[in-house]
Amino acid sequence: MDPKKGNRGLNTTHSIYQGAEEPQEILRWALDRLHSDVAISASFENTVLLHMAISIRPDIRVFSIDTGRLPEETFACAAEVERRFGVRVEWYFPETAHVEQLVRSEGTQSFRDSLDARHRCCHIRKVEPLNRALSGLKGWITGLRRDEALTRRHIGPVEVDDAHGGILKINPLVAWTDAQVLAYTREHNLPYNHLRDRGYTSIGCACCTRAIEPGEDPRAGRWWWEQAEHKECGLHVRNWQI
Repeated sequence: MDPKKGNRGLNTTHSIYQGAEEPQEILRWALDRLHSDVAISASFENTVLLHMAISIRPDIRVFSIDTGRLPEETFACAAEVERRFGVRVEWYFPETAHVEQLVRSEGTQSFRDSLDARHRCCHIRKVEPLNRALSGLKGWITGLRRDEALTRRHIGPVEVDDAHGGILKINPLVAWTDAQVLAYTREHNLPYNHLRDRGYTSIGCACCTRAIEPGEDPRAGRWWWEQAEHKECGLHVRNWQI
């Protein structure tokens, strides 16, 4: 796909983001441009991005993906978000028949057998539900940051998401550090995932997430049996920065 051509009437030649990499500025740009055709993808590691977006547009759509293997602390954070922020999270789930077929044919721990096997699990539990969540949208907002992983060092504040039909992918926190996220969380007394208090710096499925040791990379606790350059689940791929 031509990175300068968007989908659903979006002409990104005239939408190049030229503002500063301040989260609120990026959010306002996206919300003003995309109106109601944009939603926030929430993983409930922290709630900084949700707080910023809801402060600008209280009725912003919020969705999340329940893989069937999320830790209880993630659901607790989501419930507190709904209570504190007055929003209703739209949950998307993997297709039951696909999960059953995977587990029956490859076992409950197949994601540890090989990179391909792990990708199959992630595709069924994460990627396919995300495709449904993004259906009909012109853009989605994520909490991706450059400091999170080797695979995210070059992401931009606004990208064309080639994997999802050329819609816009908005990353308002792209230039922030983990320390800035923590400081904002404390300043505004926001809900957060309490696995963070136990050394979890990146949180996904319970079976694929562990606390990190002192001095380890923040992403070391995700799929710790894999190489750093492989540590993505398929949700964030094939994007063009604009």
